[in-house]
Amino acid sequence: MKSYKLGLLFGISAYAIWGLFPLYWPLLEPSGPIEIVANRSVWTLVVCFAALSIGHQLRTTLHLMRKPSITLKLALTSILISINWLVYIWGVNHGHVVECALGYYINPLIIIAFGVLLLKEKMRRLQWVSVCIAVAGVLILTIDYGRPPWIAFALALSWGSYGVIKKQLALPALQGLTIETLLSLPFYGGYLIVLAKHGQSHLGSSFGLTALLVGAGVVTAIPLLLFNGSGNRLPFTIIGLLQYITPTLQFLIGVVVRHEKMSTASWIGFFVIWGALITLGLDLVKSSSTSNDRLAKA
Repeated sequence: MKSYKLGLLFGISAYAIWGLFPLYWPLLEPSGPIEIVANRSVWTLVVCFAALSIGHQLRTTLHLMRKPSITLKLALTSILISINWLVYIWGVNHGHVVECALGYYINPLIIIAFGVLLLKEKMRRLQWVSVCIAVAGVLILTIDYGRPPWIAFALALSWGSYGVIKKQLALPALQGLTIETLLSLPFYGGYLIVLAKHGQSHLGSSFGLTALLVGAGVVTAIPLLLFNGSGNRLPFTIIGLLQYITPTLQFLIGVVVRHEKMSTASWIGFFVIWGALITLGLDLVKSSSTSNDRLAKA
């Protein structure tokens, strides 16, 4: 029970930190999204190297790069996570926090779709119901926006694709993150050097902004480590339900803190999406109970 409570604390903390990110990124302006993501990547790598060194895992992690199949897949995940961060930070800093939240709300449904299409998994009845409800919600929001919610789709598809590849690799989170950021170092490190040479870098322009840019690497690495700790202590069902903390906090920040406008149709669309997620949550609980019963009878 002690391990369960600790895992719950780690999981809630990880998803809460991710959910509060929309409060952090605007503090980094006037830095642009690419500069912010570049700093995030470089300083995350420093944190990862330190953590692996303390755990005496740095050499074994770097040894994984000798395997072309792993390196190529992690190069792809590095591109996908870069797209995800760039779209996310751009969206937050340009007044689209609610749409960003929508992307992470529909992400579990995207993952289900990937499981069916790519991994040939079979969907249960409640999963079909939740997907159909979610499609209706997205259609309502599309009509209300006057366009498809491209930011939400980009976030959900990039993160969902990232998750599928990482699942196939089955690497520890810290090791995978380290190699990903190391592979992106030539691009992001080079970009920061070019900015500095042209006097356009905000790193070093002031103590406060520099600390925040460096901190971008720390604040994105910490929740991943917390999530890794929760994954070893909590059942999948609980983790699946906890993930909704992140978009819910983002949604509240967008509406309450950033005062983004929500039309009646937008509220209806989000209520429909929430209905889909409740249905999906019921499926998670039901499938978990069925698995436990089977184990008990075995």
